[in-house]
Amino acid sequence: MRKIWGAAGLAAIALAVSACGSSSSSSAASGSTPAAAGSSPAASAPASSPAAAGGSALAVRTIGGQQVVTNSAGHTLYWFAPDTSTTSKCTGSCSTYWPPVKGPATAGSGVTGTLGTITRSDGTMQATYDGHPLYTYVADTAPGQAKGNGLNLSGGLWYEMTVSGATPAAGAGASASPSKTGGGYGY
Repeated sequence: MRKIWGAAGLAAIALAVSACGSSSSSSAASGSTPAAAGSSPAASAPASSPAAAGGSALAVRTIGGQQVVTNSAGHTLYWFAPDTSTTSKCTGSCSTYWPPVKGPATAGSGVTGTLGTITRSDGTMQATYDGHPLYTYVADTAPGQAKGNGLNLSGGLWYEMTVSGATPAAGAGASASPSKTGGGYGY
């Protein structure tokens, strides 16, 4: 019986997310609303990871052929296109699906970008990499996953943080397409 409820719950969440994810409306900086997939009690594990607990050790892992910055547990770190180098635009319920990486962060082997912090609207410190505030994604339930890469949710595009810090517009053949079509998503 428990498996039936779990599957039904996940199906309901997926349906709600797909309906919300297709919305093209945008929202104010501090009032963005998420449209996220895959949230379940098990999927919210990154919120209790070292990245969300206060201070973070960053590492490097190859995911999908890219050198990607991860937290110490191997979970992919993301940046949000609407953010600025001083302000996170993912607040409120958005940060439930995209937990901010707590700062300050320390660089592990292979992490070559500039690390910093910003102060979020709630007064907490968030780690940055080459000027991009960092996040994890609750649908990445195991190390080495990058389910959030290329998604258009919560009012903007999400990208995995590559070691080079390159934005999609900086890569050869880059595209800022809001849909996830496979491959390196413009990297």
